[in-house]
Amino acid sequence: MSTFDTHDADAGSGAHPSATDGIDIRTLSTAAEMEDVVHVFQQVWGSVTEIVRLEMLMAIAHSGGYVAAAYDVRSGPAERIVGASVALLARHHDRPALHSHVTGILPGARSAGLGRAMKLHQQQWAAARDIEWIVWTFDPLVRHNAFFNIAVLGADVHGYLPHFYGTMTDALNAGDDSDRLLVAWSVTTDPSAGLRDGGGLDAGTVDRVATPEDIMALRRTDPAAVRQWRIDTRDKLSAALAAGRPVVGFTRSGDYLIGVAP
Repeated sequence: MSTFDTHDADAGSGAHPSATDGIDIRTLSTAAEMEDVVHVFQQVWGSVTEIVRLEMLMAIAHSGGYVAAAYDVRSGPAERIVGASVALLARHHDRPALHSHVTGILPGARSAGLGRAMKLHQQQWAAARDIEWIVWTFDPLVRHNAFFNIAVLGADVHGYLPHFYGTMTDALNAGDDSDRLLVAWSVTTDPSAGLRDGGGLDAGTVDRVATPEDIMALRRTDPAAVRQWRIDTRDKLSAALAAGRPVVGFTRSGDYLIGVAP
């Protein structure tokens, strides 16, 4: 999992038990810890440039923001960092919020429930501090992130942001427009309430917006196709949201489900 969000209730030690066996997720405070976070992000995004600089990580943590990492502790004291997440204090709908800027998990630790565990950790940390919303952005063409954010976590799409980050040069995003969807996740949302993957919806009441099977591979092999996917998806999702039509789900086959305006 990697996204420019883009996921502890113990305000003392910063430690909090993870839902994933052998993984400890905790908030960070020291420069040495932040250096490990910088290295994780560089590995995930394939970039020699810091996705977030160490100085900025220290400033975020020191000012009350969220900097957390997941550690594989199965080898005892020689724990190994396998993922990290950074969020800034913010406002959403004029209410206290976290803007979850970036979350990255190393390839060997993916597909084991760690992404969900990290977001739950972030949700619990925010709720303990009377923060009502967690907001973040993600590339609408990255199918697995869309499914995770919308169908699994139950986050709501609150906006389409064209070319949000300007020109990006990291290995995952280079050569493509940096369009992002803005999602908002209430700290009261229960992710165990069931998938929002279209099950139980009347097919006649929703429209579908398709996504490519693997946008990362397509960027390497067919930039023209990427451009067409980007334009089509931007037009359709932007028009739906502008008309007040909500995204009500995301299917396993890679389609956004667009409902009717309230």
